[in-house]
Amino acid sequence: MGISGISAISGYSGISGIYPAYSAMPVRGVRGADTVARGSDGTAQATVDGAKSADSRRVEKGECQTCKNRKYVDGSNEGDVSFKTPTHISPSNSAAAVMGHEQEHVANAVAEGNEAGKELVSATVTLKTSVCPECGRVYVSGGVTNTTIRKEMGNTNPYMKRQADLNYLMSAGANLDISA
Repeated sequence: MGISGISAISGYSGISGIYPAYSAMPVRGVRGADTVARGSDGTAQATVDGAKSADSRRVEKGECQTCKNRKYVDGSNEGDVSFKTPTHISPSNSAAAVMGHEQEHVANAVAEGNEAGKELVSATVTLKTSVCPECGRVYVSGGVTNTTIRKEMGNTNPYMKRQADLNYLMSAGANLDISA
């Protein structure tokens, strides 16, 4: 019999700990670019139907307000991990901070798996990435740790334990090969 636990960290809004604290832009269909030219900074600038690309909405150098106001919060029931209160993480540090947090969940699973009568079967960490709708920066928006712990279910019934002992004794020597 196994027990599975899921721990997660994700963006925070005032309503629930599941969604980031910014408004998402609607998804637009992909269209081919009419022309692609190099901008003054060396990046590609695409033009579609005479309009500038989505890069024109991007904030110039510095941190945009969406990235500045983004906060992370832990959604698990483990009290000894970080991000229990909403915390700001810089987009450039988000991968390291979220992975460090998820490793705290893995360490808790390893400790629980080392208890008597339990065995840690697996622990996997998945990081999720997103793109900031305001500045276009890719950042780690959250992570999930999945753990599976197996509990040993010993025979607590004395009659079943005695039956198992008898079955073991009765099978001894049943598969003897005397041809060798």
